[in-house]
Amino acid sequence: MTVPHPKDLLLAPHLGSDQVASLLSPYGFKEIEKADANLQAMADDPRARQLLAEIIEELLSCIARSADPDQGLNFFERFARAAINKVHLFSYLKETPRVLEILAATFGGSPFMSEILIRDPEYLYWVSDPRILNRDRTQKEMIRDLAGALKHLKTGPKQLDILRIFKRREILRIGIRDLLKLAAVEATTEALSILAETLIQKACELSERAMRREHGIPYHTSSSGKKIRTVFTILAMGKLGGGELNFSSDVDLLYLYASDRGGGSHPRSGAISKEDYFKRLSQKVTSALSDVTPEGYVYRVDLRLRPEGRMGSLAHSLNAFRRYYASRGATWERLALTKARPVGGSPSLGRKFLKAATPFIYGRPLDRGGVDEVRRIKERIDRTLSARGQNHRNVKLGFGGIREIEFIVQSLQVSFGGKFPKIRERNTRKALRRLWDQGFLSHEEHRDLSEAYRFLRDVENKLQMVMDFQTHAIPVEAEEARACAVRMGYRDGAEGPAADRFLHDYATHTRRVHRIFQSVFDPSAMSRFG
Repeated sequence: MTVPHPKDLLLAPHLGSDQVASLLSPYGFKEIEKADANLQAMADDPRARQLLAEIIEELLSCIARSADPDQGLNFFERFARAAINKVHLFSYLKETPRVLEILAATFGGSPFMSEILIRDPEYLYWVSDPRILNRDRTQKEMIRDLAGALKHLKTGPKQLDILRIFKRREILRIGIRDLLKLAAVEATTEALSILAETLIQKACELSERAMRREHGIPYHTSSSGKKIRTVFTILAMGKLGGGELNFSSDVDLLYLYASDRGGGSHPRSGAISKEDYFKRLSQKVTSALSDVTPEGYVYRVDLRLRPEGRMGSLAHSLNAFRRYYASRGATWERLALTKARPVGGSPSLGRKFLKAATPFIYGRPLDRGGVDEVRRIKERIDRTLSARGQNHRNVKLGFGGIREIEFIVQSLQVSFGGKFPKIRERNTRKALRRLWDQGFLSHEEHRDLSEAYRFLRDVENKLQMVMDFQTHAIPVEAEEARACAVRMGYRDGAEGPAADRFLHDYATHTRRVHRIFQSVFDPSAMSRFG
């Protein structure tokens, strides 16, 4: 008796439904008829059918290892259709089987990245080039490539669409490297942050250029009455400030200009006050990043960390920031500013801000009131998540999650960073190491927090790369939980189902984090804070 082979799906005449099921079921497909229909649709001419038959076993094997085989084959069929020349595509895949792995991991792992490839099939040849796939790209390379893409464009809307297109291609590269385990989670978050910084800087440059055309150059007057150009900078906070961005993170930004001493803009007929000038510039930057066009958007922008939050001015002068932090700054703002860094506009003004903010951040240790405030913030978060049934599923805000690690790190930094400047580090993972080096965390605490942070950030990325949603909740549905586990690198095996081992590891990490969080913020003791 002839042993059935996957090629028979394309080359053997009149296979029965049972025979089709016996050939496809071992590869993890749940919707057998649809999977077979996808294969038949791709083989719509004799030459394409023959070439597909030659790679079908490897194709199915690769897709079977992905997070969702049914989804993977469906996207593969759509991609083959979008590629126009299927014969060329299948020939290329036959010659370069590594590319089959790339496509299977992408199509079975991320609808978001799959849609990028289907929209622009030529990206496959770029992203599968070993010079692109097998190494990190530097910020210098990104700046050069972006400048080249913008070189011959004059109009603002077209220039901004280039930013959106550029992000889409780079996100594909970073995501595929992450799915294929070619980049550790730290490398992924760093690459995402470098990309964001590159795009924010360019959005700032384009917005400043547009403002100069419309309203001239902003200036202020010195104490001697001399006119001085007023510079502007963008400060990153949160994960971008720490160089730890996610696939679908908002970017937390502050807008700052150098001085509120007199002046305005000149010499255009549309001259306006300096305050209005920088308000409009801030609006332009925000729109450049967050407006949605047919090419998508660059980043969602969160400005709530500015003084007075949503009610405050979009942009503040350096002196206005000084006055606010000296008189009204809260404990949570001290913690947030441990991550601040300039990412657009004038770097020197950004450095002046950081120097001016240092006494506010590190000038005094947290007292009992400050520690209680941090604990109350976390308790409010816990109540909100519990009402949603997410307290033990939210990797960012839940029990033993990322926010607890950040509170531990930032609270210790704010308390002791004045006397121990070596612990002033924006990146959470690096800050944990410095806190251990300086004796503020034990060896076991450093190990447990570092391992948990790496694990939880990896989970967060794997959740967000699916649909480009800012989600932090581990799925309740068994199939979705298993898909997340497979994206993380777990596999069903003798040690148990992938989802069970993933959830066990998640529970172990969060339990350890929460135990340390409780020891640091124990309301009955202030031993950690002196």
